[in-house]
Amino acid sequence: MAIHVLAVHRDTVGTEQAAGGSLAAAYSVGVFCWLLSASVYIAAKWVSSEMPPWALCFWRVLIAWAILMPIVARHFGAMAALVRARGLELLAIGGIGLAICQGLIFVGLHHADATTAGIIIALIPIITMILARFMLAEPMGHWQVIGSILAFFGIVVIIIKGSPAALLRLDLNPGELWIVAGAFCFSLYTVLLRRAKFDLNRLALLVLLLGAAVLTALPFYLFELISDERSTLNASGLIALGYVAIPGGAIMYYLFNRSIEALGAARAGVLLYIQTIFIAVLAYLFLGEQLQRYHLEGAALIVAGLLLIILLKPTTGAEATKA
Repeated sequence: MAIHVLAVHRDTVGTEQAAGGSLAAAYSVGVFCWLLSASVYIAAKWVSSEMPPWALCFWRVLIAWAILMPIVARHFGAMAALVRARGLELLAIGGIGLAICQGLIFVGLHHADATTAGIIIALIPIITMILARFMLAEPMGHWQVIGSILAFFGIVVIIIKGSPAALLRLDLNPGELWIVAGAFCFSLYTVLLRRAKFDLNRLALLVLLLGAAVLTALPFYLFELISDERSTLNASGLIALGYVAIPGGAIMYYLFNRSIEALGAARAGVLLYIQTIFIAVLAYLFLGEQLQRYHLEGAALIVAGLLLIILLKPTTGAEATKA
C-alpha cells in the first residue's frame, strides 16, 4: 500500500522537478503508483480465505526489502551508522507503520469489503493532523476541528451501515474496526517519523523501515504457524503474494519515491485520495462489490471534512500579525 511510504519523505514542500521529465509524466508516475497500491487491497481481499493476514504481511515486506536493498547499496555506510545510533527508534517506527498497520488492515479485510477499507483509509490525513496537534503542537484551527468531526461521523455512518439501530445493538463489523485501527497506526507512524527527522536518503530510510517491519511481523507470522493457520500456497495465493510484494510492494514503493522527487511531497501526497476511487472501481470489477448508499453518505461527510481541512487552513501567529 502506497500509504506506507507517504510519510517516508523529509518535510519539504517545494517541487523538485525530475531532470528531463515533464510535469505530466511525473503525475502519471504518481497516479500509477496509487493504482498499484489500490490493487493490493483487491489482492489481499481476494486471497483472504487462503492466506492468513500476517503471512501476507511478513512475506510482502520481506520480499520488498530484499528487492530494494541492492538499489541503496551506496548508502550502506550511512544506513549502518543510523542503525547503530537509533536502531530501537527505527524498529519501533517501522514496525508500527509498515508491519502492524498493514497487518491490521489485512486482518480487517478477512471480514470487511475492500470498498469500505478504501474509504476508511482516506481518513489517514485527518487522524494524522489530530495526532500532530497533540504530539507536535502543530496548529489546528476551528475549521479543522469541524472538518475532523464531519469525517468522524462519516466513518461512523459506514461502520453502522447507515443504521443507528446497529450501533445500539453493537452490531458492528469487526473487520472495519481493525481497518480503523490500522489507519490510526499509520497516522501515528507518520507523526513519529516526522518528529524523528532521520537524516538519511529517502529510499535508504524506507529500506531500513522495511527491515524493521520484517522483524516486527515475524513473531505474528510465527504465531500463525504455531496456531496452524497455514497458507494454502495454491495458485491464487502465490499470484496474490507475488503481486503485493513486487508490483504492489517494491515497485510501488520505488515509484512513489520517484513521484516525491518529481512533484514534491505535498503534491505527491495529495494523490492519496485517488486510491479510494481506484479501490472502489477495482473491487466492483474483480470482487463484485457494490457501492451501497451508506458508502456514499459516509464518503460525502469525509470529503466535506477534508475540504474544510485543506481549503481553510489555520492562521499562524505571523499571518495574524500581518493581518
